[in-house]
Amino acid sequence: MGDDPRANNPFFKFGYFVFNLFDGPVTFFREKIVEPNQKHYPYYHQKFRRVPTIDECETEDHVCRFEAQQQFIRDKNVDNEILHILRQRYEHCNHEDFNQRGEAKCEQLYEEYKDAAGNWFGKYGDMGPEPNVVYAFMKQKHRMAWERRHGPVGTGMKQEKFTISEEY
Repeated sequence: MGDDPRANNPFFKFGYFVFNLFDGPVTFFREKIVEPNQKHYPYYHQKFRRVPTIDECETEDHVCRFEAQQQFIRDKNVDNEILHILRQRYEHCNHEDFNQRGEAKCEQLYEEYKDAAGNWFGKYGDMGPEPNVVYAFMKQKHRMAWERRHGPVGTGMKQEKFTISEEY
C-alpha cells in the first residue's frame, strides 16, 4: 500500500525519461563544472583590493594618487554607513521603548554612536563637500603635530610653568 501508484504507470515513466533526458546533462554541467569554478565571497558586496595610501605614492605618480583618492572615497562611504547604522540602532532603541537618552538600556548605544561620530569628524570633518585624500592626510599630519606639542586634542593645552621672580 505504501508504493506510489504512478511508479508502474507507463505515462509517468515516459515523462520521467523525457525530463531526465533534457535535465540530466544540464544538472551535470552545473554541479560538476559551473559551481566548483565560481568565486564564493563571504559578503554580498564587491570586495576591492587595498591600494597604497597617499603617503606611499610618489609625487608625480598620478595613477597611484587617483587610486588612493578612490580608496579614500570608498572608506568614507563605509564609515558613513557605519555611522548611519549606529544612529539607526540608537534611535530604534529610543523609539521602541520610549526611552530617554539617560536610561541605561540605550546609553551604551549612544556612547558607541558618540565615539564613532567623534572619530568620523576627526577624520572627515571640516573638509568640505568633496574631500580630498591629500587634504585628509595633511589634516592628520597637523593633528599629530598638535598632539605632540600640546597633548591630545580636547584635553586642554599643556600649561607652561612660569616662575615669577620679584626682580624685574
